Amino acid sequence: MNDVLVKDYETNLPQFEGLRDAAVAHTSRLLEQAGLNIHHVTGRVKKPMSLEDKLRRKPGRYRSLSDVTDLVAVRVITYFESDVGAVSRLIEANHRVDWENSIDKSKMHDPDRFGYMGVHYVVQVTPDTPELAAFAGLGFEVQIRSILQHAWAEIEHDLGYKNREAIPREVQRRFYRLAGLLEMADEEFMALHRLSRDYAATLPERVQEAPDSVFIDAQSMKHLLGIPPVRDLDDGVAAALNVRLLTGWPDPERPQRLASLLHYVGVHSVGALQKELRRHHDEILAFAALLMPMLREAWTPAGGARPGTSVVHYGLLRACANPSLDPHEIVSMLDMRGVLGSDQLVRAVRGAYAEAQHSLPDGARSGA
Repeated sequence: MNDVLVKDYETNLPQFEGLRDAAVAHTSRLLEQAGLNIHHVTGRVKKPMSLEDKLRRKPGRYRSLSDVTDLVAVRVITYFESDVGAVSRLIEANHRVDWENSIDKSKMHDPDRFGYMGVHYVVQVTPDTPELAAFAGLGFEVQIRSILQHAWAEIEHDLGYKNREAIPREVQRRFYRLAGLLEMADEEFMALHRLSRDYAATLPERVQEAPDSVFIDAQSMKHLLGIPPVRDLDDGVAAALNVRLLTGWPDPERPQRLASLLHYVGVHSVGALQKELRRHHDEILAFAALLMPMLREAWTPAGGARPGTSVVHYGLLRACANPSLDPHEIVSMLDMRGVLGSDQLVRAVRGAYAEAQHSLPDGARSGA
């Protein structure tokens, strides 16, 4: 009987592989539409030798291939344990679940069960799902775990411990301790995620009401790029050069680089930055108008001025005015090197700075 099932499986393996690919694509689309940020989605098809071994270990249990519920599996790994529930609800809402063969392992509360937590569904494919209609009548497993639960399970599997009884008593206590630590880590990551989300949500109000209390970091810098005085000064630089401001520039590292620049020149709060930009408004515009034409080959391929250009020019001004600061550091920090070398960029910066200082009234000069 086992040989017949394995032979039948090998014959139909291309169909199961097609179901795997379709199931992964369908699951990925559901997650994307739901706006869930997931670490990764993978799929696998059971190897014939693995099926043969399973049939041998459990004789008489499987009479047909449809009785083997894990021939095709989709694995969804989330960043946070809280997202396991969100993905589970999504699967339940979009599939016919075989509850008899599905299990919510997160409801196992034994202290050593962290590695087995997560949710395993067996779903039946129906003609109601267009992407899977060609495989109606078949089923596949959906495994949902957080990334820490997944790491535990993979290492535990590699150690060869299939269940609690397989673990030698000498190492059980360490397993219990590690399970608790990982569960605490999962909870702490979720708490950090909530804090980060709450911080971003309250930023506009805090910047408006108490800017001196808001620290310069990547999130606050990202917010500042869209409001005065940064946005107004950026617009002024772009207008002086008769180019457009690239408000949609795809550079996710830009806010962090600008925050690092400001810390380097001694500006650590939003309030301090706002005061400095207003104080040096005219000097920044004059300096940018002189410097950027000297470096056209470095920025014109982008088609305009990048967001935060006023902050960059402010930082360069501070570096030129303060002997303890090095413009080379800013060039490196902002990854400004490209068609021009660092020394060539710094020479242009120092030349533009000297010219700007001569052209401005005494009260508007850097350091005045």
